[in-house]
Parts: sequence; C-alpha cells; structure tokens
Amino acid sequence: MKIECEWCNSTNVVRTSDSVFWELPDGSRAIEIAATPTYRCADCNMVYQTEVIVKEIENHLFLIDCKQIGKVIAFEELMRIPRLLKKNYFDFSS
Repeated sequence: MKIECEWCNSTNVVRTSDSVFWELPDGSRAIEIAATPTYRCADCNMVYQTEVIVKEIENHLFLIDCKQIGKVIAFEELMRIPRLLKKNYFDFSS
C-alpha cells in the first residue's frame, strides 16, 4: 500500500521516527517525545504524524499521571506508562 503525503498528496513519503513536542493536558509544561512514528515527504519536505498517532498520544497523556514524565521520553516508553482509566470518557469522536 502506497503512502500518500497528507499535505501535497505525493507518494514520495517514507516512514521514519522523530522527536515531537507536546503540551501536557494540564498546560503545565511541554515535553519532547522522542522516536515518535513519523512520515517525511521528500517533495514538500513536510514532517508529520498521522491523526491516529496524534490521537493516541493525546489520549494516553490524558489518561496517565504526567508527573512521572521527565522533559524527554521515548514514544514507546510513554505508551508503556499504565493508564489511570481504561479510556478517555470525554472523547465523543469514537
């Protein structure tokens, strides 16, 4: 299955990983999430995460104790932090 750039519709896209910077749900600070699944388009030079990854990060940050996260955390390490609730009961999009 060919990946198409979400910005320019080019098929010259590669999967990679990169750091992203995220504000915590309580607005107290921002963190760096290293090695986040990312797409890079060689034609328009856009580097982005899919909506699925964005939603996964946002939901997970909402459901964990963010005080245990330092300034930098790897994506896989972040996703391994146990959730305080099973799901985001305030997300009505699903």
